[in-house]
Amino acid sequence: MLDGTGKVLYVGKARDLRKRVGSYFNKGVGPRTAHMLERVAAIDTTTTRSEAEALLLENNLIKQLAPRYNILFRDDKSYPYLKFSAHAFPRVAYFRGAPDQRAQYFGPYPNAWAVKDSIRVLQKVFRLRTCEDTVFGNRSRPCLLHQIGRCSAPCVGLIDGKEYAADVDRAVRFLRGQAGELTVELEEKMERLAGELRFEEAAAVRDQLGSLSRVLHQQAVETTGGDTDADVIAVVIDHGLACVNLAMVRGGRHLGDRPFFPVRQAEDAGAAEVLEAFVSQHYADLSAPPVLIVNTELDADELAPMIRAAGERLQILRQPHGQRRRWLEMAEANAKLALARRLAEEGSQQGRTRALLDALGLEAPDGDPAHVRIECFDVSHTMGEATQAACVVYHDHAMQPAEYRRFNIDDVAPGDDYAAMRQALMRRYQRIARGEGALPSLVLIDGGAGQVEVARQAFDELGLDAGILVGVAKGPERRVGLEELVFADGRPSRRLGRESQALLLIAQIRDEAHRFAITGMRARRAKARSTSQLEDMEGIGPKRRQRLLARFGGLRGLMGASVEDIARVDGVSRKLAERIYAQLHGQPG
Repeated sequence: MLDGTGKVLYVGKARDLRKRVGSYFNKGVGPRTAHMLERVAAIDTTTTRSEAEALLLENNLIKQLAPRYNILFRDDKSYPYLKFSAHAFPRVAYFRGAPDQRAQYFGPYPNAWAVKDSIRVLQKVFRLRTCEDTVFGNRSRPCLLHQIGRCSAPCVGLIDGKEYAADVDRAVRFLRGQAGELTVELEEKMERLAGELRFEEAAAVRDQLGSLSRVLHQQAVETTGGDTDADVIAVVIDHGLACVNLAMVRGGRHLGDRPFFPVRQAEDAGAAEVLEAFVSQHYADLSAPPVLIVNTELDADELAPMIRAAGERLQILRQPHGQRRRWLEMAEANAKLALARRLAEEGSQQGRTRALLDALGLEAPDGDPAHVRIECFDVSHTMGEATQAACVVYHDHAMQPAEYRRFNIDDVAPGDDYAAMRQALMRRYQRIARGEGALPSLVLIDGGAGQVEVARQAFDELGLDAGILVGVAKGPERRVGLEELVFADGRPSRRLGRESQALLLIAQIRDEAHRFAITGMRARRAKARSTSQLEDMEGIGPKRRQRLLARFGGLRGLMGASVEDIARVDGVSRKLAERIYAQLHGQPG
């Protein structure tokens, strides 16, 4: 649906076009629909070959055009997985990205903690390795994980390939929800080994059984029998704001949940409409498990054929029973908690944004404080080394990490913060000066009058309005709450006071810029130092340096290697290995 200027107002899909479009002109339409219809000047249609294609096209158009009257969720589907590597002795590892066909993957998991907790369980029960292949291939003695009973040490041959493969198979079955069968199998194996008088091996299986029993007791998860993979989706709406809570159940284990909030949502949108929008967008390019458990009505006949499910057929349950019901109740409770937390945060952040506008005499774009965009710059270095500038962004009443930027500062004198700030501002805003994009509402500079003057000169050179530049100078003795605001347009500096909501927001943004700059600087400094440590060594050329880093997986692995380990690297003699070891550990060569 388009307005008179051709701007898209709404995107929808329909099996019966006449019926769907006609429904918008019934007498009982809500205020949002009536408001939209007043602006509709034309309706454009695209025919697809299948309902699945219609869902995909609708999702792509909503992401691309962001129509005002569609419910839009942020496109954030970067979920972590648990990975078993394609290796003679598979490694269990945390993975995020596009899976390949060689390795074996389990997931997706709702967050990194869920993956790492599962890895911890697999280490405790099945003693699988987690080290990198480069470390695995160069071990000469077992690591600490073997000593504390978390790894069977296949790297040094303390377990053969057949037995390790059996442990991997048991771990896979555990993740697939076959813990009960696995327990029976281990009990039978323990009794068989004891009957054959192989008591040490029987004791190892006994310990494995004990670890498995403790894990199952701690999780206290009931499986539903039959299918054990499901997504539990609960929608809660309060004060015009919706929260969709997605809980993931894999192999009968509840892996945790994750709340989603619409980026754009009409105040009168109902739970069913929000749920349909979430399901349509979330599973448009992500496979669904065989079962979806939901807490409100959903047109299963329309949506199920469109969604790619892991099983042959997608089942959508509205009124589950037993354990599934408890999962849904838990998802609803977590949705209410997340929504209450978001409402409290948004209330305080909205108040701070408005206070900042009032304190600085700024006007909100389109009259909406949510459209206020603030960018803040800070410079960080260590005695002039690894200088880096950072820019953080605040809008929609929240920090926007995806829009942060770092600038490696080169070609300036070490420790020259003014030149570093100038370079960062020129690089950030020269594109806007050419007419590509819009200026933010406010640009904060972490610094006093000197930094602000440099920023003003940069803006003048670019032909931009320097009136949006404000410096945040530290107060006496650098005490928080006594910061002074320095203006580039000649206004006298101001102190807003400790209780000012505007100052709290400025301090929040300034501190985030400081954190982002420091972490970037430290990473750049560490990279430069790790490279230079080897570069400065006599007799270590590019090829030897590359072999050393590749063999040990980086400088940290090399630091942990013995002289004998280093001497095994092709092209490194015993004498050179001793010299490398001594220089890395600060010993006299």
